[in-house]
Amino acid sequence: MSGVALALTAGFAALVILGLPFAIAIAGVTALALLLADMEPAFLAQQLVAGSQSFSLLAIPLFMLAGEIMGAGGLSQRLVDVASTAVRHRTGGLAMVTVLAAVVFSAISGSAPATTAAIGAIMIPAMVAGGYSAAFAASIAVSAGVLGPLIPPSIAFVIWGIVAEQSIGRLFLSGVVPGLTIAAGLLVVCWFHARRHGVPRQERASWRELGRAIVQGRWALLSPVLVLGGIYGGVFTPTEAAAMSCVYALVIGLWVERRIALRDLPALVLRGMRTSAMVTAIIAASAGFGVLVAQERIAVDFASWMAANFSERWMALAALNIAFFLLAAVMDEIAIMVVLGPLLIAIGNGFGVDPIHFGAIIVTNVAIGMAAPPIGYCLFVGMAISGLSLGAVSRAIWPQILVMLAVLMLTTYIPGFALALQR
Repeated sequence: MSGVALALTAGFAALVILGLPFAIAIAGVTALALLLADMEPAFLAQQLVAGSQSFSLLAIPLFMLAGEIMGAGGLSQRLVDVASTAVRHRTGGLAMVTVLAAVVFSAISGSAPATTAAIGAIMIPAMVAGGYSAAFAASIAVSAGVLGPLIPPSIAFVIWGIVAEQSIGRLFLSGVVPGLTIAAGLLVVCWFHARRHGVPRQERASWRELGRAIVQGRWALLSPVLVLGGIYGGVFTPTEAAAMSCVYALVIGLWVERRIALRDLPALVLRGMRTSAMVTAIIAASAGFGVLVAQERIAVDFASWMAANFSERWMALAALNIAFFLLAAVMDEIAIMVVLGPLLIAIGNGFGVDPIHFGAIIVTNVAIGMAAPPIGYCLFVGMAISGLSLGAVSRAIWPQILVMLAVLMLTTYIPGFALALQR
């Protein structure tokens, strides 16, 4: 292995272990590799600019901002109210409300942490008051947040579409069936937990109460129709859909629900910018890194090694899933997609995996990583809301993780499972 390749692999791993932010670690090893390769240092600056110039990247801060505005504007509360009147009377009904509200909110925000924060802030205290343990309440909110990257529109699919140069619209469709299947599995977990622990049922809502909740929540329920209908109706692109989400959220929050004022907007924009800046910095820094990885043939050589050592495609995909799960437990999920993108794409191509199907496998892995101990982003959101330790939430979340892994197996080994809506 050349010095450049060693710097890009072992050097990056060392900086991550030392705790440097991923964007700085990527930029640092890229700069070191340029010195070792005797290349012009200006290459790094050029690639930083080039890596942040994709039009599709605009969807990320726009969806982030839309999620912040919708949460502050009361749309998440409206979704909870509709789901509550529909299923709260069933065994595990209050926990099921969390999952169902997250399904719809995921079709608005596209972000796992945003979904966990918006729904968890309302439902974790409500579940604790309803007889659930605080650990289970936090774990189900964290697990429901995983639907954010899978149910379109999805920031993770936007990023993978840019990295893999695939249709973002088709990638969106590939996440629908896995996402809804995970949601169904979480509903089963809610039922078993409530039955096992004797959690009391809530009072059944009257038809009038249900109708009132639907009427009051109509603007929240119409948001996914606007966004997804516009994308698949050919009215606008995913990036334009993100902009429409922001406009829609502003109109509803300011003049319909009237839960936010103009003076609140700077704080909402700043929160959205903070998260977007971290994501964009990783993507921009990885542009030069990716060029050097390709130049050193690291991805191609590793894919060739896998082809030589794994004779069957199912074995290679199993190894990839295991490696991805272990990496996601200790590494930022976006960094995995961006940094290892060329390597992953080479593996997928080497084994003849459909690129859209492969994108569904990658993003399902990413979604699980959002909830997987010890550093899943959604875990920390759930901990912040519930006030529990990482260990308490982690112990309670394993049944949900097993459900997600079962769906990952279906996504990996049954291509039609993820590609069912492509026709």
